[in-house]
Amino acid sequence: MLIDRGINMSGTNTSKLLEFMKMGNITIPKYIFQNYKKLNLTSEEFILIIYLINNNGLLVFNPKIISKEMDITLKKVLELVNSLTEKQVISIELVKNKVGVMEEFISCELFYNKISMLMLDEVNDSDTIDSNLFQTFEDEFGRTLSPMEYEIINGWIKEKFNNEIIIEALREATFNGVSSLRYIDKILYEWKKKGYKSVNDVRKNNIRRNRKEEKIEIFDYDWLNGDEK
Repeated sequence: MLIDRGINMSGTNTSKLLEFMKMGNITIPKYIFQNYKKLNLTSEEFILIIYLINNNGLLVFNPKIISKEMDITLKKVLELVNSLTEKQVISIELVKNKVGVMEEFISCELFYNKISMLMLDEVNDSDTIDSNLFQTFEDEFGRTLSPMEYEIINGWIKEKFNNEIIIEALREATFNGVSSLRYIDKILYEWKKKGYKSVNDVRKNNIRRNRKEEKIEIFDYDWLNGDEK
């Protein structure tokens, strides 16, 4: 039994739907989407960059076509292109086309270079942080870490323990007179189980614990005889 849902799929509607489906998708790497603001780009400039990237990053500079396909005014296209050129994110280049005629092309090569440098800077910063973390352990232990100890610390980093809380666990172990990564490992996972995500969480808990211990000592003292119970 066919149910009439009131949908009229006429030939015109079908052809429009097929035309829409053939238009294709616009894709953009997640890293670029998350970090474009670090390049001082506005949302409108970023949308134009996405458009250019999805046209292979080298597009004949035809403001009218860009205006039509992006559904923005011709004036806005020229403003965005000018702004991105001044920011050295795109460039306008003269290139010979297939028939040997010189044409203006928009190139995204500068944008790719900036994104690459941004990624490299983040990798270098991460390496520096990890190097400083290992150095802190070696300074605290007064010796070079073994390959196994490097693996254990790297494991904490992969488990998303931040450097500050790792160092706090190291300090707690040292305070207790223990120089063992296995001991520190137990501290970290105990904190994780309790939901501690920062050094501030740990220190707040230590303050509460110290206050409880002080209360116990007070209530266990025999004030009349001057003796502890």
